[in-house]
Amino acid sequence: MLKRLELSGFKSFAKKTTLDFTHPVVSIVGPNGSGKSNIVEAFRFVLGEQSMKSMRGRAGSDLIFKGSKHISKQQRASVTITFDNSKKIFNLSGDNKESINLDFDEISISREVFADGGNKYKINGSEVRLRDVNEVLSSVHIGASGHHIISQGQADRILNSNTRERREMIEDALGLKVYQYRLRDSEKRLEKTEVNIKEVKSLRKEIAPHLRFLKKQVEKIEAAKDMREELSAKYEIFLSQEDFYIKDHGEKLQQEKSDLEKEIEILEKKKSSILDQEENGELERYKKQISGLDEELRDIEKTKQDLTHKLGRTEGMIEFQERVSKKEKKIESGSINMSRNDLSSFANELLVFVDSALGKKDISAITPLLERVRMHVADFVSRFESKEVEDEEIQSDGEDLKDLQKMRDHVRNELNRFEKEENVLREKISHFEKVMTDFSQERSMDEKKKFDLEMSRRDLLNKKQIIDLSIGEIDRLKSRFEDELREGQVLVGMDIKNFQNHELTLEEKDVSKDRDSQEKTRKEIERIKIKLEESGILGGVSEVMKEFEETTERDAFLMAELEDLEKSLDQVIELIHDLKLRLDHEFKTGIDKINKQFKEFFSLMFGGGNAFLSLIVQKPRRKKNEEGGYIEEEDGDGRIEHGVDINVSLPKKKVKDLQMLSGGERSLTSIALLFAMSQVKPPPFMVLDETDAALDEANSRRYGDMIENLARYSQLVVVTHNRETMSRANVLYGVTLGIDESSKILSIRLGEAEEYAK
Repeated sequence: MLKRLELSGFKSFAKKTTLDFTHPVVSIVGPNGSGKSNIVEAFRFVLGEQSMKSMRGRAGSDLIFKGSKHISKQQRASVTITFDNSKKIFNLSGDNKESINLDFDEISISREVFADGGNKYKINGSEVRLRDVNEVLSSVHIGASGHHIISQGQADRILNSNTRERREMIEDALGLKVYQYRLRDSEKRLEKTEVNIKEVKSLRKEIAPHLRFLKKQVEKIEAAKDMREELSAKYEIFLSQEDFYIKDHGEKLQQEKSDLEKEIEILEKKKSSILDQEENGELERYKKQISGLDEELRDIEKTKQDLTHKLGRTEGMIEFQERVSKKEKKIESGSINMSRNDLSSFANELLVFVDSALGKKDISAITPLLERVRMHVADFVSRFESKEVEDEEIQSDGEDLKDLQKMRDHVRNELNRFEKEENVLREKISHFEKVMTDFSQERSMDEKKKFDLEMSRRDLLNKKQIIDLSIGEIDRLKSRFEDELREGQVLVGMDIKNFQNHELTLEEKDVSKDRDSQEKTRKEIERIKIKLEESGILGGVSEVMKEFEETTERDAFLMAELEDLEKSLDQVIELIHDLKLRLDHEFKTGIDKINKQFKEFFSLMFGGGNAFLSLIVQKPRRKKNEEGGYIEEEDGDGRIEHGVDINVSLPKKKVKDLQMLSGGERSLTSIALLFAMSQVKPPPFMVLDETDAALDEANSRRYGDMIENLARYSQLVVVTHNRETMSRANVLYGVTLGIDESSKILSIRLGEAEEYAK
């Protein structure tokens, strides 16, 4: 139910003006030019009318109060219409149901227009779109066609409209506009969905080659991953075995080398000891000592021989001296004659002996004795050769004899001593000869030892050289191991270091010593590495996988989007089909209901006769095909759109065509049809703007009866000059133009209206 209408700055209503609609029929009266029609246009304006022409303007600014001598020009115009929604007759469907709250006892719709032509729409104070306003109004059968606002000039519009336009007006009256909106939205959605499907397919088609390329790359990556896993597994065992072999074998070789070096060092020391003995010349020293002893022995033997010989001569001399002494007594008598030459010869021999004895440094012990002998002998010879030999000297010779005897004894003692020394020397020589023999044997043994040591040394050196070669091989393996580790880290990443955590079994340890088996494994690793390198998947894997994942996700998203769109397309097509079927059904059902009411109203208006609406098939619309020709376009699902024709039969008058009706007949026919249309699905209110102007008194009464009948279903706002019509109103609003050139409203009650009507 309509409750009120508020105008501010709208056309001739400069100031805020409120019209309350508290009764079924409200009539608006007033002289021409007072602003009655501006109220009707205010209804059109607030309900979303977009045609400025229908509101007698050319632009939005024409709807704003222009100003007068007493009131300044307004910058905006606003109209608010308020409905009673206590029965919750307003509703929305779809997305707007959540965005616009209609759960109020009153629903107010406002529209403002500004001097720049801009418009603003509000529902219960919240700014909305025109589309929202139309949908809210369509839920209570107030459509954009304006069938609920009937003016004198527009009453005939339904008769003058073509069949398609007439159909739209009837659909609007039947409240099918909401379906039209939904159908239009669905068709737009269908079109948009088809465009989206095309775009999604285009996008999928666009990324398909790249996705195929990435898929191949990923397949290569997966193959490379498998190869990496295989490589990693082989690396784990191979490297752990190599690491074990290098460390274990290397340690053993180093230990063997260390042991060999110690053995070589010992041999070197032994050899050095032998060489030191040779360098010391101990054997030669022994030889020299023996040679010295031999020479010393020979000297002693010669000295001994000389001493023995001389001892004999000394004894001879002693014997001679004794004989001399015996004959001393005979000397006195001259009986004994000593040969001077013999004595001299003896003395010389004795001196030679003494000199010889003195020349031997090894017989220095007898030197004093020999010296004394020499002195005595020399003295004796001297005295013997002297012509002045006297008896005293002869006597002293006897004393010398005693000395010689003593000397002889001493020489004998010395000779014995020399014999002892000779024996000692011989023992030494024998000892040294034995030592030299032993030493020679030892040297011979040392030579053999030295030879054996040299051979052992060479053997050890050969072994050491072999070990050094093996250590070199270990170093090479270690270097290759490090290279493998670096290469493996590039190929399989940090997983390569898993070998450090791998505990070898005894069997695997034994395998590590089998170099042929290890070499075979290494070649297998090399083969995998070559295949991995040939695959070209060595770096950027994460980027490729990420791109593939993103592209796959993008394609999957597009695929899902496409499926959703196609599903949505099917749903939209089905919805469009259902909406069209429902529209057809509702429309045809509505036509039947309208025909029933149309016949009644027509018969009432004309006192008989008949009128009905009929459906006619429209020619299918045509559109160009891709080849430039034309094809017939149906309204989806084989639905052919129907137009609406009006058929009338007047009492006592034959009419074949609407054009044969008079102006009054046309007016009554259109009013009867419009009233019939409003009865099928009555709007909350209807505005009748001087639709009774052309009626005579009899028809005015019939018109008044129709108003009372309509008022049972819809609230009526009637702008009229007809007193019969005024008499049917509950409330009259009088509109006047004030001295300030703005419209004013005066309210007149029913009793006053009757008086006014009389």
